[in-house]
Amino acid sequence: MTVFALPVGAALLLTGCNAQDGISAAPTGSAAPTATPTPTVTASAPQSALPRLDGNATVVMSVKGSPITIEVYGADAPITAGNFVDLVEKKVYDGLVFHRVVREPQPFVVQGGDPQGKNPNFPIEQLGTGGYVDPATSQPRNIPLEIEPENANEPVYGKTLDGVKPKLKHTRAAVAMARSSFPDSASSQFYVALADLNFLDGNYAVFGKVTQGMDVVDKIQQGDRIESAKVTQGIENLKVGATSPSSASPTTTP
Repeated sequence: MTVFALPVGAALLLTGCNAQDGISAAPTGSAAPTATPTPTVTASAPQSALPRLDGNATVVMSVKGSPITIEVYGADAPITAGNFVDLVEKKVYDGLVFHRVVREPQPFVVQGGDPQGKNPNFPIEQLGTGGYVDPATSQPRNIPLEIEPENANEPVYGKTLDGVKPKLKHTRAAVAMARSSFPDSASSQFYVALADLNFLDGNYAVFGKVTQGMDVVDKIQQGDRIESAKVTQGIENLKVGATSPSSASPTTTP
């Protein structure tokens, strides 16, 4: 596990985190919710080729037979929200594991969405490195870091916004995308904030909020699975272009 030392007040990035790793000296006492694609992709689909959500949508996940309702905010995070809703529609999340649950020394996040977890024989402790690969093209889909500042009319892409308040904040029940240290590396892994995590604001893309079922989220344990995920409202707001551009030439870093 690689640890990147950052100044006090900054989110600590860990490579290949799992629920047992990553307790650090970050402000909340926990490592940032990080997903490291294997290999790390440094180029992917242009924004025009990625799904977009032009408006809001509602997703209902079932865990242990109980529903978790997520309001997805396409108005403020159209690409991040569109990616999530598109993956829900493709049934990517059905059967996947919550591989990282951090409640001690204080509530932090519940994280899941690694497609490798669909294999029941894949070790949970090795999850956290996978992302969505389009089966039609065998190409990974990574999305740009997308954060809309307060009082702005559109998001900023591809860079963190330290010191700038975002419109969508890491309040308790916020749903956001995990990523590696490369800003544009989010894919399918997401997390739910178990407490207000303002030190993550401007560094990770919030795109939704649990509006019902946080009592279910609070009981999730490492290894629990998403039984199903369905779009119950707003699917007409999803705009899907090319699933993966033929011109994209993903590169990797060691």
